[in-house]
Amino acid sequence: MDKTTLIIVILGGILLLATMAIGLLSLARSKYTLARMDQQSAKIDQNNAKLDSYFTAYGEMVNANQRTMSEQQDNRLKALEESFARLRNENNTQMDTMRQSIDSKLEQVYKGLGEMQSVASNVGDLKKILSNVKTRGILGEVQLAAILEQILNHDQYEENVATIKDSTNRVEFAIRLPGDGEDIVYLPIDSKFPGDAYSVLMDAYELGDKEMVIKCKSALRQRLKAEAKDIKTKYIAPPDTTDFGIMFLPFEGLYAEAVNMGMVEELQREYKVTIAGPTTMAALLNSLQMGFNTLAIEKKSSEVWNTLSEVKKEFATFEEGLSKARQRLRMADDELEKLETTRTRAINRKLRDVMLLEEETE
Repeated sequence: MDKTTLIIVILGGILLLATMAIGLLSLARSKYTLARMDQQSAKIDQNNAKLDSYFTAYGEMVNANQRTMSEQQDNRLKALEESFARLRNENNTQMDTMRQSIDSKLEQVYKGLGEMQSVASNVGDLKKILSNVKTRGILGEVQLAAILEQILNHDQYEENVATIKDSTNRVEFAIRLPGDGEDIVYLPIDSKFPGDAYSVLMDAYELGDKEMVIKCKSALRQRLKAEAKDIKTKYIAPPDTTDFGIMFLPFEGLYAEAVNMGMVEELQREYKVTIAGPTTMAALLNSLQMGFNTLAIEKKSSEVWNTLSEVKKEFATFEEGLSKARQRLRMADDELEKLETTRTRAINRKLRDVMLLEEETE
């Protein structure tokens, strides 16, 4: 064997050994890689097990919290429903009372409308009545009597009374006012209705005749002055009476015309007579009634104080009930606001945490 062949054989052996060494290294590296992969797989399985356990525990905790919150919300809602039910019952009772009151008022309104329609259908008959001087006087007297009866007590005025001692002149009505000691001072009230002069003036207004209107106004003025002079002469005599009397004009239109002509100040100045229409007469009588009530209060002050004490107690009870009702409403509003804000935010916060955990896992 020559040297060349020997070198080739040696090189071949070296190559074979290198190839075997490389194979062994590759096999060892593969085993190492597989071992590392197995370790990583085991760690991943452990992490998955831990995550499963964590999510299971967290889910149980969330379910428990949700059950607790649901029970609390159910209890609060139940309490709110009971509170609202009580308030609803109270409101229904009040509404029923108000409804009955409104029905009663509407019935009175319908009755009044029926009476107005009946009056409107008999306007012709009323004009016939007003065309007669005697019936006009009776109408004014009846209307004045109705106003007095509605506002004053029967012992506070008299009918057809001689206000001046030893006089045969009797005024239609006189209000009894307290004087010195047990004496009575009369306030005479006489109804006057110059309907003929007033109706002629209204006709002149409708025709638009300026001269006729001026003439009719002058006639009405003279008529009212004559009536005021008659009242002063027959019925006013201090100290048996007040130093003034009242002339009642039964229609607002007639009273308004007298006011527009400046008759109020003129009659007061010249004859000590005050004119009054239905509305002003009612206001005047109400003022007098307040004076009578003041005198009654002065005479029965102890009864008044007892009444005021009872009213004060009732008002305190009413105020306490109102305060409790306001407090219940405020508590209900606070509970609703708490459910709407605090609990809602807590639930949303928990849900956001769950979503963040899912994102981290992914």
